[in-house]
Amino acid sequence: MKKFLARPFRWAIIYGVFLLASSGFILLKAFVLPDRQIVATTQTTTTTDTSTTATTENTEVVQTDTSYSGNGLTISLTEQRIDDTTVYLVDVQTDDPSHLLTALADNSYGRNIKETTSTIAAANDAILAINGDFYGFRSTGFVVRNGTLYRDSANGDTDALVIDKNGDFSIVNEATTDASTLNAQQVLSFGPALVENSAIVVDESTEVGQSAASNPRTAIGQIGTNHYLIVVSEGRTDDSQGLSLYQLAQVMKDNGVQTGYNLDGGGSTTLYFNGKVVNQTVGGSGQSSERAVSDIVYFK
Repeated sequence: MKKFLARPFRWAIIYGVFLLASSGFILLKAFVLPDRQIVATTQTTTTTDTSTTATTENTEVVQTDTSYSGNGLTISLTEQRIDDTTVYLVDVQTDDPSHLLTALADNSYGRNIKETTSTIAAANDAILAINGDFYGFRSTGFVVRNGTLYRDSANGDTDALVIDKNGDFSIVNEATTDASTLNAQQVLSFGPALVENSAIVVDESTEVGQSAASNPRTAIGQIGTNHYLIVVSEGRTDDSQGLSLYQLAQVMKDNGVQTGYNLDGGGSTTLYFNGKVVNQTVGGSGQSSERAVSDIVYFK
């Protein structure tokens, strides 16, 4: 062993191996190994307090492949062809804001904790669900879920969507906002904002990071009091080209959205309704075409 260590460059080789191993572990920790930090508060139903939990009125439920009505919730799903792309529009009306919720993969906040949108949705008895902002892919960006502040570090000047306890939407800039003062029910950090005050606030060149100009997209907007629109577009397939952010914003504006926001898209884009995935997903691996994500937005 002494002779080995005495030979030229042996220490350099040992140091190199150690450095590679350390770098590998850091990458695994950042992108692969689950880091469960907080178990989320379980959402329950109640008939007395509707400020933070879902209502359980005993009304008749009527549902089809494209609609749901009952228990204070009305949902209508339509499919359109827009700019050589299949686009799903989901109109949601509720009797109170408690129907709009979020959920975390494996009911836990942390890094690299992931499940498919449909798995998280089924575990939370969701009627309608979409992928959220994939907060777990980043170490910054505000995270508020069902009234609990999990992360208050800003992701630069990112547009964040704030949903207050009345179910109303607003957009804030994280760089100039203190998350602890928002008193929000949900804060989602992805963006950008698409529509504000019924006007498009992106232009034809606006894009997310290094994303292509046309992609599968997921967006959510508010039309009025307890009235929302979800827009999900397919893309990256032979049948669907995908939408640009400007095209996505135009769809929202044309359908009466006052405040619209872009969520994680691309391979994460998933629309779940009445127990099944509606859109053609493209982000999964193995036998599933669904990408595992860290969180969802849902109605129940």
